[in-house]
Amino acid sequence: MSTKPLIHPGWLRAMHWLNAIAVVLLMMSGWRIYNATAFLGFAIPADITLGGWLGGALMWHFAAMWVLIFNGLLYLAFNIFSKRLFHKFFPLSPRALVADMLAALKGKLAHADPTHYNAVQRLAYLFVMVDSIVLVLSGLVLWKSVQFPILREFMGGYEGARFVHFFSMAGLAAFVVIHVVMVALVPKTLVYMVRGR
Repeated sequence: MSTKPLIHPGWLRAMHWLNAIAVVLLMMSGWRIYNATAFLGFAIPADITLGGWLGGALMWHFAAMWVLIFNGLLYLAFNIFSKRLFHKFFPLSPRALVADMLAALKGKLAHADPTHYNAVQRLAYLFVMVDSIVLVLSGLVLWKSVQFPILREFMGGYEGARFVHFFSMAGLAAFVVIHVVMVALVPKTLVYMVRGR
C-alpha cells in the first residue's frame, strides 16, 4: 500500500473524468445546435461540432445532458456531505484572491502543496460549479420552455435564455482552456487526477 498522501479520492476522480467527457460532448453538440440558427451572426466551424445534423446533435446533447446533471448532482452531494466543499473552497477572501492573481501573472503562484487550493483555483472551481448550474437551468428553459415559465421569465424569455445558455457555455469553454493550460504548466496535477496520489 502506498504511503503517499491521497490527493483526490476515487469518487472525485471518476466524477471529474465523467464530467469532462460530458462537457466536451455538450460543447461540440451544442455548437452544432447553435449553427442551426447562428443567432449571434457567426457560425462555429463544422469540423469541431458533433452530430452531423441538427437532429443528431440534439440526440448527443440530450444524452450528455443527463450524464452531466446526474453526475454533477452526485459530485455536489459528495462534496457537501464529506465537507470537502467547505474545506477546499472556503474561505475565499478578496485579499488572498488579488495576491494569488498577481502571483499567477508573475508566474510565481506556488503549487507546492497539492492538497491545498490557492485562491485563484478556489474561485475558478466555484465559478464552474455555479456556471454549470446556470447552464442546466437555461438548458431546461430551451428544452421545456412551457414547463418552466417562472425560470423562463427570470432569464428574459426564451430568447434571453438562449443568450444565457450560450455565454454560460462560453464561460465553461474558457475555464476548460485555462484548466488544460494550467495542467500543462504543472503536469503533476494530471498524475494526481489519474492516480489519486
